[in-house]
Amino acid sequence: MSLNYPNDVRYAKTDEWARYDGELVVVGVSDYAQDALSDVVFVELPALGDVVAAGDEVVTVESVKAAAEVVTPVSGEVVAVNAALEDTPELINTDPYGEAWFFKVKPSDLSELDALLDAAAYEAYNAEREDH
Repeated sequence: MSLNYPNDVRYAKTDEWARYDGELVVVGVSDYAQDALSDVVFVELPALGDVVAAGDEVVTVESVKAAAEVVTPVSGEVVAVNAALEDTPELINTDPYGEAWFFKVKPSDLSELDALLDAAAYEAYNAEREDH
């Protein structure tokens, strides 16, 4: 199966993606992450108004294989959460860059996006991980 690496998002080595969208940063998990998790059955999202720092664990994802903590790649205030994932967590497996976004942050430091990988670098990083 070929994994999808859209060019309009930045990637963390912990498999989250971030898309700058006007005033906000939208966060989700990559196609690589959802593929590794397999069938997602539960998602616990942060609360509106939570103030998060880059690297904080803010979402819990459970699949039939494992549970994983999702970290935020940027600092700021959580201003939206994707409540649809609570009822249909399997969206993470079918549309990780679209319908399955996790939360939106009003960023406190946009330069944090610069530390993230572009699509080509993230794809190369994943290929390297697979080789070991």
